[in-house]
Amino acid sequence: MRLLIQRVREARVEVQGHTKANISKGLLVFLGIGHDDTEDDLQYAVHKLCGLRIFNDADGKMNLSVSDINGSVMIVSQFTLHASTKKGFRPSFVRAAHPDHAIPLYQQFVHKIKQTIGDERTAEGLFGAMMDVHLINDGPVTIWMDTKDKRG
Repeated sequence: MRLLIQRVREARVEVQGHTKANISKGLLVFLGIGHDDTEDDLQYAVHKLCGLRIFNDADGKMNLSVSDINGSVMIVSQFTLHASTKKGFRPSFVRAAHPDHAIPLYQQFVHKIKQTIGDERTAEGLFGAMMDVHLINDGPVTIWMDTKDKRG
């Protein structure tokens, strides 16, 4: 799984001009599911995401997690995180999971985030839809996470 995590002051997802979801302070997570992702990748990603200390404490140091600040998490599916640009100018998406594999993992990911930080603090886009994502990036703080890279 690949996650592009953005610390936001607010975020909103629109589908066909209608607001699907919105959050205030928290994390906007673009989630790319690969064809070789498993339950282990899911568990690792949820654990790391919810514990990631990227919010400022009283001294201005990034020392608090989304749970610590009572923040929200918005999850947006994004297969393009698995783009390969090694050859030519048209990205290849062969590493991205087929919907038959991706949808259940995406749904489990959302469910586990809800279990961890709370249903009312979890929002999501619409899997496979064309979405307009609006955000106010806080910092900016943007973190890249790939569950296949667990070193260090």
